Amino acid sequence: MPTFTSNGMILTYEEHGAGEPFVLLHGLTGNRHMFENEVKILKKYFRIIVLDARGHGDSEKPSTYTLDDHIGDVLRLLDHLEIEETYLLGVSMGSYIAQGVAIASPERVKKLMLVATKSQGKTSSMEALFEKHADDLEGLDFSEKVVKVSPYIFHDLKAVGKWSHKAGQQSPSLTAKEISAANEALEGFDFRGDLHRITAETLVISGDHDGLNPPEVGRETARLIPNATFVEFNQSGHAPNVEQPLLFLDFILEFVDQK
Repeated sequence: MPTFTSNGMILTYEEHGAGEPFVLLHGLTGNRHMFENEVKILKKYFRIIVLDARGHGDSEKPSTYTLDDHIGDVLRLLDHLEIEETYLLGVSMGSYIAQGVAIASPERVKKLMLVATKSQGKTSSMEALFEKHADDLEGLDFSEKVVKVSPYIFHDLKAVGKWSHKAGQQSPSLTAKEISAANEALEGFDFRGDLHRITAETLVISGDHDGLNPPEVGRETARLIPNATFVEFNQSGHAPNVEQPLLFLDFILEFVDQK
């Protein structure tokens, strides 16, 4: 597995295919393997780069870090790979990181794709959902809580469960402390005042059944980006790429192919 060093932290990534660079950023507590289905298709047309975010997958896991650290990691990955400009897609947490990259260095993002996104939050979306259903979740650990609230998050629970289990088997599971650090990194961010700085054409995709980042917050994000299109998938929750995979890939390929 190739690695690079970002501010003293060793991070893991993979490359697939050839062509124009296309970086994929996963969600909270996820890993690079969560994009295996997308990689199979997209690597036919692009140079695909999938990163294990710090604190996740096979990357190093510091006790504390921030969303700014995540953003800096992506920019340093581009430097490491000598990529001047890339297509950039992020899902959930990955979409927050992608927004930060496109704000900090707009010239390095050719087209931006934000999936199951929001542009601000006092806590991670998962922690906010846990707080909302605190009485029902008392005494459960993180994994048990996720299972309990899954019907509020996803529409196709079977597809998401199979996908999540497969990806989870290919990287080390996060400890309770590592999960806590990952959640804390997302506390108190707000990009709404800076989204106007994004110059890349942007596609925002939300799922109609998403109880974590509902469509209205995705729509708000799209409204604040100068050249953005908003799409709502009506048979998806928080994982449109998993719950409606063919439709998702059609939208992504059509979007990046537009001149």
